Amino acid sequence: MNVNGGAWQAMLERRPLNVGALWGNEGAGLVSGRDVFAACREMGCVALAANCRHPLTAKGVLRAAKKLGAAVVLELAKSENSYCYGTFDNLPHCAVKYSGEMGDGVVFAMHVDHYGIKNRGDLVKAVGHIPHLVSNGWTSFAVDASHLDDYDNLMATRDVAMSIPAYLGLEVEVGEIKGPGELTTVEEALYFIGGLNAWGIYPDLLAISNGSLHGTYDAGSGQHEGIDLNRTREIADAIRPYGVSIAQHGISGTPLDKVGEFHKFGIHKGNVATLFQNVLFGLRMDPETGNADTSTGAYVKEADRGISEGLWERMVAWADQEKMSRKSGDYKRANLPFGEAIQSEPERIQDRIVDETEEWATRLIRAMRSEGSAEKVLEIIGRRSDHNGAPERRPLHPRSEYGADRAPNRQKTQGDFDD
Repeated sequence: MNVNGGAWQAMLERRPLNVGALWGNEGAGLVSGRDVFAACREMGCVALAANCRHPLTAKGVLRAAKKLGAAVVLELAKSENSYCYGTFDNLPHCAVKYSGEMGDGVVFAMHVDHYGIKNRGDLVKAVGHIPHLVSNGWTSFAVDASHLDDYDNLMATRDVAMSIPAYLGLEVEVGEIKGPGELTTVEEALYFIGGLNAWGIYPDLLAISNGSLHGTYDAGSGQHEGIDLNRTREIADAIRPYGVSIAQHGISGTPLDKVGEFHKFGIHKGNVATLFQNVLFGLRMDPETGNADTSTGAYVKEADRGISEGLWERMVAWADQEKMSRKSGDYKRANLPFGEAIQSEPERIQDRIVDETEEWATRLIRAMRSEGSAEKVLEIIGRRSDHNGAPERRPLHPRSEYGADRAPNRQKTQGDFDD
């Protein structure tokens, strides 16, 4: 990517206002999520969205993106912000720093993943908190009120989305991500997206429940990857008139050849979290899926990968003290208490973490067919006169068609399925 070329310079001038306010004199290609998702729609590819529970993950993903000329998304869920060393406060600044260290030339968005809304208290807090996140450099948001009944989800998502600048990326969700067996219906998706459209809210992406699961698939307890691509395509086809495509959550543990099919089913963003954590910790993984090996009843640490063995032993002792199973998904909560120690590991340890992260990101980007998507982002930005990439859409139906009496309100399985 020629950072001295006209297209790159035009992009720098037309970055989102919050990016210009923070880094107006720096050359980072931090753009709106809307531009990344639009590029993927036009190219028919999928943007790799990497959850960066530690900043070293961001470094490796950015290196892969620059090498392949791919636009990528660095993200963090609201829940992850509470237990990870990568946070809403530090991650954008780390990413811009890493971009500068590699001479810039990499195009990326910063995405707030799964901003959960479960009650009115969450809603009120969100309207006050989101402007802070915007001012800290986040350029895309996923509003997740899917825990609520369909009408309440629609209304809460509407209200939160109205506090997000229209030129930043927007993802919304109907149907909690909870594994095989409970799938979002076309009726639910149309009610939700149609209702948002009627209120003048124009998402880029819809996350659905289509059989994926957050975390590691534990074959010993009967868990297996089960993404239903046929239902995904039915929903993608139904919501296409609204300019919305699918965000696929829970890709860790999915065979790369199946990931390579996603672009055919209306998927244009693919979230990967646990796989990159497995790399960070140095856990034994399936080489085709990235799924952690728990066949022995515990995670297996490999000596020549990830953090040092001494640090892993400290992590296991901490998890034992916290009464965690040695194959528990709650090992993700070790990211915060051990984050500083990981950041202080010897250079050779950090280098092998970043190198393997880059290798996996490279494989995922190629499977998602998003090589060269950075140029498409620059082309899209170059079509407009300024920073404002708010979509040119219009309401297709009256709001009266999306009242509480029209909501599908299918009975939901109880439980908390946050990442």
